[in-house]
Amino acid sequence: MTVMRNKFSLSICGFVLVGLIACSPTQEPDGLDSRIPSIIFIVADDLGYGDLGSFGQEQIQTPNLDLLAARGVRFTNFYAGSTVCAPSRNVLMTGQHTGHTYIRGNGKLNLRSEDLTVASVLKQAGYTTALIGKWGLGHEGSNGIPTRQGFDYFFGYLDQHHAHNYYPSFLIRNEERVPLENVVPPGGDYDGMGVATHKVSYSHDLLIEEALNFVDKSKDSPFFLYLPLTIPHANNEAGDKGMEVPERGIYANEMWPEPQKGLAAMITRMDGDLGRLLDRLEEHRIEEDTIVFFTSDNGPHREGGNDPEFFDSNGPLRGIKRDLYEGGIRVPMIVSWPGRTPAGAVSEHIGSFADVMATVAEIAGVDSPPNTDSVSFLPAILGDREKQEKHRYLYWEFYGRGSAQAVRADQWKVVRKPIFTGDIELYNLSKDLGEEKNVADQNSEVVDEMKLMMEEAHTPSELWKVNE
Repeated sequence: MTVMRNKFSLSICGFVLVGLIACSPTQEPDGLDSRIPSIIFIVADDLGYGDLGSFGQEQIQTPNLDLLAARGVRFTNFYAGSTVCAPSRNVLMTGQHTGHTYIRGNGKLNLRSEDLTVASVLKQAGYTTALIGKWGLGHEGSNGIPTRQGFDYFFGYLDQHHAHNYYPSFLIRNEERVPLENVVPPGGDYDGMGVATHKVSYSHDLLIEEALNFVDKSKDSPFFLYLPLTIPHANNEAGDKGMEVPERGIYANEMWPEPQKGLAAMITRMDGDLGRLLDRLEEHRIEEDTIVFFTSDNGPHREGGNDPEFFDSNGPLRGIKRDLYEGGIRVPMIVSWPGRTPAGAVSEHIGSFADVMATVAEIAGVDSPPNTDSVSFLPAILGDREKQEKHRYLYWEFYGRGSAQAVRADQWKVVRKPIFTGDIELYNLSKDLGEEKNVADQNSEVVDEMKLMMEEAHTPSELWKVNE
């Protein structure tokens, strides 16, 4: 397969109350046969809505992901769990939005023993489970590490700040540190952070090789591979040289700023490596028995010298990482399952990371856990719009720099910042995708309704406010 290496009348009808739906199939869902597919869930880090060719990018080459979209379904109204790494990934893993989930901002919190993850559900369903890449939800010695949260195998970064460095002095396999030849001066708030003075092993390359090896070893039975890559996150500690990549590749001679060459090279390198992964499925003749998801954890960043406006990384959307405007939370989502997904389809279904829990449970033919905010979007993946249930609303709350709340209900979107106390901004996304015109003053009834949604969605927590 490898082509190249390198969307008032606030309608409640038809909507399902978030948190009350738990998909509980005990037999094969409609449209599936007796084969239980393997699942690969790939998450890029800080990749913008507009950074892929299939989502409008014209300068950065992403042929393999564009081909994946041509063979599957492209979701244009899909949202990350949050606008920064840790809470977004927590939503993905637990199926609870940030009004309910434990981790609601970036920091050093760990998942608890009582938290139930997607991996735990799939492991109970008989899947072999692996996490290769960036975790960010549990630190060494805690109950939050992957091998204590449903994963049979882990290789990569536990600490999200450690993951800034593409040339770390070590990575972690299961619960043990694996030394690397890279030399990183001591310092920072985590051993191995910073900028390497001797660069040998590029961590992304190591993650890809581990992923390929896992597929080789697991090909004969259903597996779940969670592949949260670090590209194209910046090494924040490296200043304007933070777009770390071994080579600029096809962009070396472009008349662009160096950070932009680096960003483009990182994305195209990832695209080529994902092409290798998809090729491996074909080599093992399991491509029709494997459903592949690709997305990003939040919007594009402005670190490491990167300028998100240079490539129009947020596309037609307003805002970037750390915003609850669309550009900070609406992300590309591609799902491909050869023979099952309608090729080249575009879905406007409104979903979020919280929905992954119910979706993979339905795919696996098991019950989704109770007390989640998850609605399976498998019908939309299979092209069955009539059977696709809809959320009444989606909700976000974010703590840290730029704290805010947001709700999306049908075409309406509200943003309140700072959180709990700020003025309400209201946007009609069907007419104003770029959130340029605040229409709160003209739609007081809609604002009041959505304020009630905010109150309904928020559950107090002693650990709301964490340092970013």
